[in-house]
Amino acid sequence: MRPFRQAAGPIAPMDRVDVDTDQIIPKQFLKRVERTGYGTFLFHDLRYDENGSPRADFVLNQPAYANAPILVAGRNFGCGSSREHAAWALSDFGFRAILAPAFADIFLSNCYQSGLLPVTLSEEEVGTLMNRALETPGYRATVDLQACTVQGEDGFVASFQIPPFRRECLLQGIDDVDLTLAQEDRIRSWEADFASEGLLP
Repeated sequence: MRPFRQAAGPIAPMDRVDVDTDQIIPKQFLKRVERTGYGTFLFHDLRYDENGSPRADFVLNQPAYANAPILVAGRNFGCGSSREHAAWALSDFGFRAILAPAFADIFLSNCYQSGLLPVTLSEEEVGTLMNRALETPGYRATVDLQACTVQGEDGFVASFQIPPFRRECLLQGIDDVDLTLAQEDRIRSWEADFASEGLLP
């Protein structure tokens, strides 16, 4: 997992509430076993019409937001099913941080495991960033995990909180698998002890 310290660049505004995981990555694309390759299908039904042509009015199809590393969205982002592919798709597309007033709990956990930083801000703070990004396409901000701040190019500043354990894992770029492998020597020792006592097959 790639370490996260800062995400800096344009903000893509998604002025919607209750964006669920089926909107983020529709079920027909959940056929890969890798974590990569899902970015192409991110928000597929919102980005493309029934003929597969890009919808000109959708935010990610507009040049000013095309390579934005930060997404700002309405409350309850990532609700619906528990599919971790939603976090994978956002990360694979190029997003590093998602700003919203509230996230679905399982989606929040999946973000942490994918190196994607979910930042919870107040409704007022999200509204301010949303409006500035809509009014000024290409509006830039910096999300700093070390300082736990979001700073806009025009002086906007907001602080956020994140569980210390999750913050440290993101800063170091480690997930639960890495944490388990770090205990490999102890695990092997435990297995050897139990095997010697006939407690393991």
